[in-house]
Amino acid sequence: MAIHKVLRIGDPMLNKVSQMVEDPTSAEISQLIQDMFDTMHYYDGAGLAAPQIGVLSRIVIFGFDQNPRYPDAQPIPETVLINPEIELLSHEQESDWEGCLSVPGMRGKVPRYKKIRYTGLDQHGAVLTREVDGFHARVVLHECDHLDGILYPQKIENMADFGFIEELQQHGRYSPAPCDSGHE
Repeated sequence: MAIHKVLRIGDPMLNKVSQMVEDPTSAEISQLIQDMFDTMHYYDGAGLAAPQIGVLSRIVIFGFDQNPRYPDAQPIPETVLINPEIELLSHEQESDWEGCLSVPGMRGKVPRYKKIRYTGLDQHGAVLTREVDGFHARVVLHECDHLDGILYPQKIENMADFGFIEELQQHGRYSPAPCDSGHE
């Protein structure tokens, strides 16, 4: 089990564009993916991008059966997505609260497209394509933004919809999940 430190907002590594993965089946990539899952599970994350642990490779992971940070969310299959591509299936957007392991203790309301198709490779080099909507689409879009050096606060339209969990809750703006401790 290798749990990595998650880089936090302000670290310049998080603002860089990641490189394509040449061999998704290499031992190095396999170890990286395992480390990413160990790290994501340790922090109860819904997803994690390789740049968040300091690796500029176009790899994201996501998924859960149940997640204490998102108790009302439908399960998302645990997924490895290498060199992802996103296609919008609708231009309809929805704004909702997001958090990030790289922006601990904070939440922001972010507009995201509601329905997408994502395509990429899994850890075995097989092509993976899914059409998804709702929270599943939000998670994928959030994680894929990391690959282009984008953190969710950059997508917030109204900065009044961004803040520390405790303050947002205290002022009735945000209702966290029972286990949302802010540690991300």
